[in-house]
Amino acid sequence: MSNDQKVAPLKVGLAGFGVVGRKRYQFLESNDKFITVAICEKRTSLHDPHRTNVCWFTDYQDLLDQDLDVVFVCMSNDMSAKVTIASLDRGCHTFCEKPPARNITEMDQVVEAEKRTDNIKLKYGFNHRYHDSIRAALDIVNDNSMGRVINIKGIYGKSNLITFDQTDWRTSRAIAGGGILLDQGIHMVDLMRLFGGNFTKVHSFVSNDYWKYDVEDNVYALMRSDEGVVAMLHSSATQWKHKFRLEVDLEDGLLGLSGILSGSQSYGEETLKITPGNSNAASTASESITQFTEDNSWRDEISDFADDILLDRSVSTGSSHDAQETMNLIEQIYAADRNWKSR
Repeated sequence: MSNDQKVAPLKVGLAGFGVVGRKRYQFLESNDKFITVAICEKRTSLHDPHRTNVCWFTDYQDLLDQDLDVVFVCMSNDMSAKVTIASLDRGCHTFCEKPPARNITEMDQVVEAEKRTDNIKLKYGFNHRYHDSIRAALDIVNDNSMGRVINIKGIYGKSNLITFDQTDWRTSRAIAGGGILLDQGIHMVDLMRLFGGNFTKVHSFVSNDYWKYDVEDNVYALMRSDEGVVAMLHSSATQWKHKFRLEVDLEDGLLGLSGILSGSQSYGEETLKITPGNSNAASTASESITQFTEDNSWRDEISDFADDILLDRSVSTGSSHDAQETMNLIEQIYAADRNWKSR
């Protein structure tokens, strides 16, 4: 693939047509800056012969042999880094879902592959960054109107690791690399870094005591940055009522993010509560609550990526640097529990 300046519509190859791949396809189809020309999916039962404008393959190598501008990688964790590197080596702009790899070693290999490219854009699907509640809260933190961040508390949990039966690859460490922290908690880790910077001191408890799979079902982490920001994280696969809760304490107030709009609609209403620091603790009169009713994160995320390519600008959010730093922190969380590290 030539590295000349691209023009719309960008020819897309979609590697993986599972739940996330089909959702990406939906938003690619509604964006006139992209045109999907090829899809790779090893399960032929998911191939749709009615989509006659698309070439179907079962092997990602065949997909990469096509005339493509962009590749979207929506495959199992053991394939993410491998296919991303292969796509970059073919000169294709690449968008990869989270997690970017099974471990930091694989992530580092992707970064090295990116360095070999000439002006190729690489973006990762840290989709929560594009939710309206997150963007509104980040604007407040960035404009310093409520002072610096003091501490962060986050809970993100669901009721299981598997999606349909006990053979799901997410329960295999060899394939998935990790459990609830790497699968879902990575979003919260990424957001904590977004709001609080890099955390360098980490304590943790990692457990698979309930589901007893090969991967963790609960992670409790306490982290501190060099600037003194402290973050507490609970990532759980035993949260029987699904929960997303992120609190950011600042010098002059509190930002409380609750709920996240999702396909399952099981995390409740997406809201941002702003509590001024000088408010009466016994009163809610000075608080403001904004409810967000639309999830445009998938649309905005890929639209942003299209503009990164077409305008030849740097990937500003969800870059390989973001992915590498988030994976590095996840690795630290796993390693901080010596009992888990030795398993």
